[in-house]
Amino acid sequence: MNTIFSNNLKRFRQNKNYTQEQVADILGVSSHSVSRWECGTTLPDVLMLPEIAKLYEITTDDLYKKNSVAYDNYAQRLSSVYENSHDPEDFFRCRNEYLKLIKQGELSTQDKWTYGWIHMYMMNYCRDTAIEWYDKAISDNPNIDPQNYRIACMQRIWMYFLLNKGDEIIAELTEKVKENPDNVRETDNLITALSFAKKYEEAFAVFKEAIKRFPDDWNMYIHGGDLCKWLKKYDEALTYYDKAGEIGTYFCDELYSKANLYEDLEDYKKAHDEYMNIAEILHKRGFDVEADRAKEYAKENLEKLNK
Repeated sequence: MNTIFSNNLKRFRQNKNYTQEQVADILGVSSHSVSRWECGTTLPDVLMLPEIAKLYEITTDDLYKKNSVAYDNYAQRLSSVYENSHDPEDFFRCRNEYLKLIKQGELSTQDKWTYGWIHMYMMNYCRDTAIEWYDKAISDNPNIDPQNYRIACMQRIWMYFLLNKGDEIIAELTEKVKENPDNVRETDNLITALSFAKKYEEAFAVFKEAIKRFPDDWNMYIHGGDLCKWLKKYDEALTYYDKAGEIGTYFCDELYSKANLYEDLEDYKKAHDEYMNIAEILHKRGFDVEADRAKEYAKENLEKLNK
């Protein structure tokens, strides 16, 4: 066992193009210690094995394998590391090694499916992490930061639709509205979910009931305007956007909505004017970057008008 272990230590070091001195410096030991490990004279402390494996980007089991050429290439070895660690950093190390093989055009069938597998596993990790943190965000008090709370809810809903779980999130939000009919955010979330599902008529019916209970919520009227736009009730959409503006929106929301509507209708002159209006308001508020972006949108519409 000592011979297998020591030979593997030497081979893995050489594969990484490290000198014994470099390995010793990284591990915080003497070069004589590394030399004795590779000669089989002594063994490293068992607590150091994970550090050695990490340095050579292998698993600790690889150190003891008699025929540790089980991997066709370094990328496959790193995929095994990632499989054991589930660490995103190991995913990126593995991915980068595969990208080298892709560039060289040297992928076997196993390399191809393994490259797909590591992304599938990372996708699942990202999915679970996203849901975990969206859930944490919506567990916060919605009154502390209402705007960001609303964004968190919307992003969570979007995530469910990306996962083809639209019906599930709609059912969840429908139940929440039944349980909390006077909670404007729950109704807002349900309308958002129905809109994502393109159930515009159903969403509009929820909206019409909602403005009876929440007549002073500007965001509800933005919803109403958007739904009317999708239902091609353009004059009604503008009325709702204007109502939102009368109440007072967060960031010129009603003006952006009107500009988008005019763009959809190819009324580029009115779209241009709305964006210029937005730019003027934002400049006065000190949002110069956002104001300049609005001017760019205005310019784009003017160019379309002049074609």
